[in-house]
Amino acid sequence: MSETLRVVLADDEALIRTAIEAVLRPATDIELIAQAADGRAAVDLVLRHRPDVALLDIQMPVMDGLAALQEIRRLTPAVRVLVLTTFGEDAYVARALDAGAAGFLLKESAGDELAYAVRAAAAGNAYLSPKVTRQVLDRLPVATARPEEDLAKVGLLSDRETEVLVLLAQGLSNAEIGRQLFVSEGTVKTHLYRVFAKLQCDNRVQAAMLAQRAGLLDDPRRG
Repeated sequence: MSETLRVVLADDEALIRTAIEAVLRPATDIELIAQAADGRAAVDLVLRHRPDVALLDIQMPVMDGLAALQEIRRLTPAVRVLVLTTFGEDAYVARALDAGAAGFLLKESAGDELAYAVRAAAAGNAYLSPKVTRQVLDRLPVATARPEEDLAKVGLLSDRETEVLVLLAQGLSNAEIGRQLFVSEGTVKTHLYRVFAKLQCDNRVQAAMLAQRAGLLDDPRRG
């Protein structure tokens, strides 16, 4: 990974590409090196430039984002792919994660979140927008059984870590969790690092799904 993170962006809407370019511009460690308006062009640009991260829209002509993701992962597995989504497209999340996406975030994400996601993906970590996490959970069937393994993992958490996990699963961002618990965003990140380690989860969606399976979201003593 180079010192400056090189990014290829693909979205069929020119206004969206312009907006994303604008929100990334203040990030001095991130360079948007090429843009595409369809999935086929995105794959070609990734093969030509070998960026650290590719930002792909889901709905694109010629080749959609999911197909482009699969091609990029097959041809250039070192390139990390973040998928851009809008409300209502959460049905694609599981398929994209299975195909090797490094994360999901909403197109309307603030600039600091977008930059953070690019850095996280380039570092080999997963990033899932809090709101996308909530949408994914809303589509899942309600668990009737509590897997013993999940319950055992949740039992390893401190009371504060459990609070953080529940708020994460409710779709709150790190900043929102911090405000609710009256702690700094940095403290929230530290708690989440420990939560992910104890639960053996790689990202917010996995942790939130485990919390749901363990019954933390329907505990009447919470929320």
